[in-house]
Amino acid sequence: MKFWFRFPASASSEATRVQRRRSLLLAVVGIAVLPLAWRGTSCGQDFDFHLQNWQELVAHWQHGAIYPHWAESANYLAGEPRFVFYPPLSWILGGLLGAILPWTWTPVAFTLLALLGAGFSFRAMAREWMPEDSATVAACLYVVNPYMLFVAYERGAMAELLAATWLPLLVLFGLRARQSLLPLAVTVAAIWLTNAPAGVMGCYMLAALVAVTAAQEKDWRLIGRAASGVALGLGLTGFWLVPALYEQRWVEITRAIGPLMRVEDSFLFGYAKLAGVSADERFDAIYHNQVLRTVSWIAVALFVGAVVTAWLARRKRNAIWMPLVVVGAGVCILQLRWSDGVWWLTPELKFLQFPWRWMMVLGLVFAALAGLALRGEAATRRAIAVRAVVMLVLAGGMAVLSSTLFWQPCDEEDNVQAQIATFHDRGFGGTDEYTPQNADNSEIQQALPQVRLLKTPNAEEASDSNNSQWTADPTEEISAGVTVDRWNPEHKSITITSEQPGYAVLRLMDYPAWRVTRNNADVSERARRSDGLMAIPVEAGTNHIDVRWRITTDQWVGIGLSLGALAITLAWVWKGRRRLDVSGFR
Repeated sequence: MKFWFRFPASASSEATRVQRRRSLLLAVVGIAVLPLAWRGTSCGQDFDFHLQNWQELVAHWQHGAIYPHWAESANYLAGEPRFVFYPPLSWILGGLLGAILPWTWTPVAFTLLALLGAGFSFRAMAREWMPEDSATVAACLYVVNPYMLFVAYERGAMAELLAATWLPLLVLFGLRARQSLLPLAVTVAAIWLTNAPAGVMGCYMLAALVAVTAAQEKDWRLIGRAASGVALGLGLTGFWLVPALYEQRWVEITRAIGPLMRVEDSFLFGYAKLAGVSADERFDAIYHNQVLRTVSWIAVALFVGAVVTAWLARRKRNAIWMPLVVVGAGVCILQLRWSDGVWWLTPELKFLQFPWRWMMVLGLVFAALAGLALRGEAATRRAIAVRAVVMLVLAGGMAVLSSTLFWQPCDEEDNVQAQIATFHDRGFGGTDEYTPQNADNSEIQQALPQVRLLKTPNAEEASDSNNSQWTADPTEEISAGVTVDRWNPEHKSITITSEQPGYAVLRLMDYPAWRVTRNNADVSERARRSDGLMAIPVEAGTNHIDVRWRITTDQWVGIGLSLGALAITLAWVWKGRRRLDVSGFR
């Protein structure tokens, strides 16, 4: 037995070790998700938003729309252009899971797949710079680091959680840009199409890693190759990214960084003032302070862990050690209040809203440094067993911590069944930053009819900004025959027969992407209402109104950019394969 341990393992024993590593990572992920299966869905801060997106996608598919733009359930069924701005990969995955699984299982399955993706992508990255055993242990640490589980349980930020899959691959392909330009481009596209804040963080992280590595190796071509990969990756996202950037002028996008959502409100151990605010604002401020305190301690834990593991790994001087240390230091600096100027001067950085989002990157740095600090492969079965037991115990401890501190109970309005009922009944409140310009979504009334014929375009507007229940005003309404021929999320047809002219007010937010026709003639000039609802002038007699979502010029430009980038990618792949074929023939 002594000689068996000392000599190189046979092929079968190596295959067994590979299987054990995979099994360990699978077990750690399973333990991390176990509280969700045991206690049920955690109704975190953003969970309802993502569940609505998944239901919206399935509803669009049922109406024959493959790729949605309009979220009909928002603004109490008046809708909003959410899918123009929110990246598609997370809601596509959630929709697919919801189409084949019960909705109560979908969040658990989504979390499980996201953590599996994060673990195995990190392991693929780590194997480039450390032994197999160390890479597996580091991947386990990445999956169960406190910020990852905070995102999964307390925040319910499904897109951010899924984006953790792509961050390690950015490191792998970014620092291997000489051979991995196309994989880098695909990874850049994937992270942007999953979560925009993660895309911003990932690109800045990649820039720092590549710059430090290029300086270490004195090979500045690495920067050019990485930049080419990023440019090609952003080109692939054009079908979504171009409209998301261009159409910001059509919505109140700056409301995304309002009070308690600004960078300066969320530096570590900061707090929102409670004096002199209304009851609702006070409640929001108390909750904000509670979350900030929790995530501040998570940041401290990850920072201490990164410092300790960096010190332990310092003697190995692995090629990636210094880039990781620089990125970790940069992340820590961005958590401090005096970095405020950097946040506002650096392009798009302020739209991260919370400095502590960078903890996803710091978790990666900590796990990678921990893997570098290990002594390499476990030489005996006992050593292998000890590492496995430590990881399983750690995963169990983090699962208990998540279940105790991070898991959020669902009240009667937030549980999955209640949200499904609300989705099909009265709809939800809108998202402030997706509200069309010059409209106030807080004035949209609940329980509105699909169509009203009114004497003036601004009749029956709300008298308050609390999304009150709709009350008809008989003095403003016109008696008419109204037939709703079609009311799909992105296509609505109505026939109105009236003895006098008026305005058809639809339960639909007006937006420049809607093409409106009346009796086959375009209606491009429409009156504006303070609640943003669409008001279409009608004439005496019969009016056939058709409202259809159209592909705007900016969307065509984005589609063209994506097709061009895809053509470059396929040509590059074909050229590489041809080169391999010619080399093999010779």
